[in-house]
Amino acid sequence: MLKQHLQLKLSQKLSPQQIQLMKLIQLPTQAFEQRIRQELEENPALEKGKEELDNDVSDVYEDDLYENDTQEIDAQDVNIDDYLSDDEFPDYKTQSNNYAEQEEREIPYAAGQSFYQSLIDQLNQQMTTEREWLIAAFLIGSIDESGYLRRPMLDLLDDLAFNENLIASEHEIEQVMEQFLHKLDPAGVGARTLEECLLIQLSRKTSTEAVKNAKLLIELAFDAFSKKHYDKIMQRLKWEEHTLREALHEIEKLNPKPGSAFTEQGKITEHIIPDFTLMVQDGSIDIQLNGRNAPELHVSPAYQTLMHTYKDGADKTPSLKEAVTFIKHKLDAAQWFIDAIKQRQDTLLRTMNAIVAHQKEYFLTGDETKIKPLILKDIAQEINMDISTVSRVVNSKYVDTPYGTHLVKYYFSEGMKNDQGDDISTKEIKTILGQIIEAEDKSKPLNDDDLTKILKEKGYPIARRTVAKYREQLGLPVARLRKSL
Repeated sequence: MLKQHLQLKLSQKLSPQQIQLMKLIQLPTQAFEQRIRQELEENPALEKGKEELDNDVSDVYEDDLYENDTQEIDAQDVNIDDYLSDDEFPDYKTQSNNYAEQEEREIPYAAGQSFYQSLIDQLNQQMTTEREWLIAAFLIGSIDESGYLRRPMLDLLDDLAFNENLIASEHEIEQVMEQFLHKLDPAGVGARTLEECLLIQLSRKTSTEAVKNAKLLIELAFDAFSKKHYDKIMQRLKWEEHTLREALHEIEKLNPKPGSAFTEQGKITEHIIPDFTLMVQDGSIDIQLNGRNAPELHVSPAYQTLMHTYKDGADKTPSLKEAVTFIKHKLDAAQWFIDAIKQRQDTLLRTMNAIVAHQKEYFLTGDETKIKPLILKDIAQEINMDISTVSRVVNSKYVDTPYGTHLVKYYFSEGMKNDQGDDISTKEIKTILGQIIEAEDKSKPLNDDDLTKILKEKGYPIARRTVAKYREQLGLPVARLRKSL
């Protein structure tokens, strides 16, 4: 049954200016520059330079556009068409194709050759029949980025039959792999397992005693080798320690991911541009905002003049008023954008200054054990801003310090109390843990229980599972995998 009723609802909505500010705050330097260029292209009332907006302009268009609706304008007073045509005039018609010597030009990057194209080119240089080439080319297309052929044999046979209309046997495919695929560079490409990949690479090396022993180790004791059970290997193969060490040395020279070299070349290198520069001189800390985050923008004087001309005009026709309304919207957008940039700069500096004040001892010394516990809420309360605003700043901004370039988020960490009741940062514990593992005897690495005991002796009473979590966050394997001869 339909019925009507009243409902009161309290809601909070962000204004367009607030939304614009939040978007600008979370942008890193490069994206911020692109956003400025985009705004300059879209808004003809916004220009680069040191000139500032005339304060009287806002009074001009507020009074005339909304209070004098009944007045008319003589269109001859202002040539709006000539002015607005500047916005539609392509830049390339006013510029020369010649570059001055001092102008900066973008340097193109070489595209390079893809991993798969390199393999196909090598295959074309081998003596193959048409059938063998089709099978080998199909297998190359099935190789993953690491250089492995991990697809099951039955799937390969089915796809070869349906996609290439070629019926082949398992033996024939293995022959093509051995005769052609495994002879391609980089060595080891097309292998189905890590064991096979290492053996292919060893087979291309000069046959020395160490290489022969390395092959024997992979063939007869690969499982023990992968788990670093060196005692079992020496017992099974009846080797001395120096024999095993030489064989391991040969295996360490091999590449477990032969396709990785091409994959890395194909990746786009991202250049980090710090948003802040922090310098330490004579016990004082100086923080500077990157100049590329503080562009000099102003509202176009031509558009301001046009608004004054409209104000002083005796008559105001509807056609001219419509054009001036368009200009007013562009002026509003330009001023909002300039104000948003200023607020962005103020927010970035206030946030970074608060972080540096909290971590001053670290920034003066560079000792990571001096980093204090710090969470977003602490900074938000100190600068009287919302946590979400602080989060936008620290998650995407970099700071260049004498101790390296880091995300601002790097200086935040959870805290705990040591045996003396003092608050310490988890970064301090991780730093100490990394130092302990680095200094351990690699022939007898410390397990997590041993690490827990050592940390407790140093005044950090944490549980074993926490030690394991911190060790994994540092990218350090378990004791068994850290063992070496």
